[in-house]
Amino acid sequence: MTLQSTYMGLKLNSPIVVSACTLSEQLDNIVKMEDNGAGAVVMFSLFEEQIRKEEARMNTVMSETSYAFPEALDYFPDLDDFNVGVDEYLENIRKAKERVNIPIIGSLNGITTEGWIDYSKQIEQAGADGLEVNIFFIPADITMSSSEVEHRYLNIIEAIKTNVKIPVAVKLNPYFSATGNMAMRMKNSGADALVLFNRFYQPDFDINELVLKTDLHYSEPSEIRLPLLWIALLFEKVKLSLAATTGVQRAVEVVKYLLAGADVVMTASSLYKNGIPYLKTMNKELQDWMYMMGFEDITSFRGSMSQQNVSDPTAFERANYIRILEGMK
Repeated sequence: MTLQSTYMGLKLNSPIVVSACTLSEQLDNIVKMEDNGAGAVVMFSLFEEQIRKEEARMNTVMSETSYAFPEALDYFPDLDDFNVGVDEYLENIRKAKERVNIPIIGSLNGITTEGWIDYSKQIEQAGADGLEVNIFFIPADITMSSSEVEHRYLNIIEAIKTNVKIPVAVKLNPYFSATGNMAMRMKNSGADALVLFNRFYQPDFDINELVLKTDLHYSEPSEIRLPLLWIALLFEKVKLSLAATTGVQRAVEVVKYLLAGADVVMTASSLYKNGIPYLKTMNKELQDWMYMMGFEDITSFRGSMSQQNVSDPTAFERANYIRILEGMK
């Protein structure tokens, strides 16, 4: 049995991909991911606002210091050479490409059109096999229309695809009113893949200290249902690679996502909890399930539970909502 899969044109030996996370900050971890069967690795995200903030801070330090001590300028590199955060990120990509054979996918979280374009080009030049754009945008401005929000995404995709040749995946949020139509428009704007879904980190309240809490909780298997639904609905209706993310803790979630129609299944939480070698366990359990079910490869069952292929397509729509309520009597 083979676990080979294809994701936005990239050939993978396994459909299990390491999603963007801090584990990939260490080169040895990336090597370990390959050794334990990862199909590909999405690098930790490069955040434009962090770079801009560091550059602004450096500008402030240099200007304030230079007035008092002109000779202090000798201690600071020129900002064009300094490029805070970017050089190290690009070097990590270069070194990873030297050490492993699996695809290395850059991850970019930008804030300006110039930033999206500039850093996308640099990530491509560093040798990344693909790029995942994480458009983490909460439209908190209540005067902004849904059309403006949608065009923000589409304009970013078009700007990036005009300037790079590597495949581009868009990490999509689940809050569009017409997700299917938006997926089709993203395809028309140049996207090669969709990653469903971006897991926005909402704040919590500390009711004793009266402050916002920004703690992070790992995703749980119960969270797969929304991306599972939309992957099953989009399978073969939009000519895009589909990546599933959120809630992947075991091979059973991998199987479900593949049955819905995902080309790859991304995970990070399971590795934080169980260690990078857990990738080997997940691959083994996937193979065991395939052997038990009589499937020789991923393509023989991928999408078999999508809306297009199930015997009752209405199960994904309103009719199933009524059945569920009736079953509670």
